[in-house]
Amino acid sequence: MSVGIVAARYAKSLIELAKEKNVVEAVYEDMKLFKDTAEKNRGLMLALKSPVVRHEKKLAILKAIFQDKVNAVSYSIFEIITRKNRESILDAIADEFIKAYNEYRGIQKATVITSTPLTEELRKQFNTIVATATGKTVELEEKVNPSLIGGYLLRVNDRQIDASLRNRLNELKLQLAN
Repeated sequence: MSVGIVAARYAKSLIELAKEKNVVEAVYEDMKLFKDTAEKNRGLMLALKSPVVRHEKKLAILKAIFQDKVNAVSYSIFEIITRKNRESILDAIADEFIKAYNEYRGIQKATVITSTPLTEELRKQFNTIVATATGKTVELEEKVNPSLIGGYLLRVNDRQIDASLRNRLNELKLQLAN
């Protein structure tokens, strides 16, 4: 079974447990903390994914780092995952939990890439476009990429709108070549 499917199942179970215990927000913050820690500390994920490091040692590492910082529900998932020898997918479980949380709260993540920083008016327009299309509350991530020359690139889930000047110039180049 693929890592994504297994991680999604664990994340679904975790969000259901968090709802039952009324700690969804706390577990969400804990999963963000785990994700952030894993991204900033390459050694943590290397240790968790290593077949050489024993599972007891991996659990001891997780305990030392997270036991006093996270909710009991979040820590219990770390223990369960480690006992089942799946600690190498904890980062994927955290990702899937964050996706499930966003779905639960009706939040749609979108990324807009522009050649210059967005003005407040443009930010509102992008939020409105995505909210209208999805019917959800929008969490907009903004990136600046000067190589776009002008226009924008908007990504929502697996959809992308490329209205950049760079893309239009490339299309024109292809048309002229034919």
